[in-house]
Amino acid sequence: MTDWHKLESKYFMPTIKRMPITLVRGKGVRVWDDNGKEYLDFTAGWGVNSLGHCHPVVVGAIAEQAKTLIQTSNQFYTIPQLQLAELLMENSCFDKVFFCNSGAEANEGAVKLARRYGKLHLDGAYKVITALNSFHGRTLAMTAATGQRKFHEPYLPIPDGFINVEYNNVGAIKKAASAQTCAVMLEPIQGEGGVNVPNDGYLKAVRAWCDEKGILLILDEVQTGIGRIGTLFGYEQFGIEPDIISLAKGLGGGIPIGAFLAKEKAAVFALGEHGSTFGGNPLACAAGYATLNFVIENDIPSKVKRSGAYLIDQLNKLKAKHDFIVEVRGRGLLVAIQFNSDFTDKVVKSCMERGLLLNPVKPNAIRFMPPLTIVKKDIDAAIGILDKVLAKV
Repeated sequence: MTDWHKLESKYFMPTIKRMPITLVRGKGVRVWDDNGKEYLDFTAGWGVNSLGHCHPVVVGAIAEQAKTLIQTSNQFYTIPQLQLAELLMENSCFDKVFFCNSGAEANEGAVKLARRYGKLHLDGAYKVITALNSFHGRTLAMTAATGQRKFHEPYLPIPDGFINVEYNNVGAIKKAASAQTCAVMLEPIQGEGGVNVPNDGYLKAVRAWCDEKGILLILDEVQTGIGRIGTLFGYEQFGIEPDIISLAKGLGGGIPIGAFLAKEKAAVFALGEHGSTFGGNPLACAAGYATLNFVIENDIPSKVKRSGAYLIDQLNKLKAKHDFIVEVRGRGLLVAIQFNSDFTDKVVKSCMERGLLLNPVKPNAIRFMPPLTIVKKDIDAAIGILDKVLAKV
């Protein structure tokens, strides 16, 4: 049998700490490794597999499109791209869209759009205020936008134009602003930062202040979008409408796709000012259309609210039972538990050995982001495994 782990160590740059299993097949919430062992997958490709692994709707759309037209440039119209654009616009507060390939690209595009707006309408303002503990992607500019020093240090000096301030603190945003500020960019709920949920009035206050100053509000919904927290888009839960939003992860049901959407006033790109070779290709857009259409037609966000509430309730029961769990937090199916010590890796490894895959989002916190189609019996099975592991910590 091929030693896949040895091949990885021989050929790959060591940029990520992998779990010692090789996955070869997936269906729904389950995956299997090359030894035939079955796992409950509560990582869902880091929130990408919104309908679970190999959902028939997504598989069918990909297969049909692959037989028809896989890629052409944006020099031409293609039907899946336009269908997906219409579905997004008709079900959101936005007017225009640009398709790309990932969340990092979507955030890059959103910031470029905000800078262009600043050039045209704010006397050349170009700076963007973001939050500490945020995560916006791995490109050099989005590394600077990300409010975590550990991501900055290997690449100093990082690009200028980003100011990182305390999350959930409107005063910190106001204090950091200047005549050079063109936008504020925030995650409605910080995902990679540990699933941090802001106070109820935070985003409303930020929206009001941006309106007062005439600057743009960008919401990074790469993780919270497409039903993940119990509404189609996260902004709907906070009673606001941003000027620009970025999407990726769950949009393609497993196929790489990103997008940024903008209100008419913020959609200021002119011909030639942005572009992408692969962005909006027919294959990715067919998968995106099939995924989004299924989510909308089957009211998946409402199901996420119910299953998420059940998951949080069960985790709170574990918190009552195991006193080293200090907090359960999140919304919908973006949830985390935090421990009073840094033993996340030990818990995640033990759960994997028992057939449950989890994400060690912080040394003292575990993130749960299963497929949006998860059912109660699978949540119960996961909680049972986790309970047994925690009993031995």
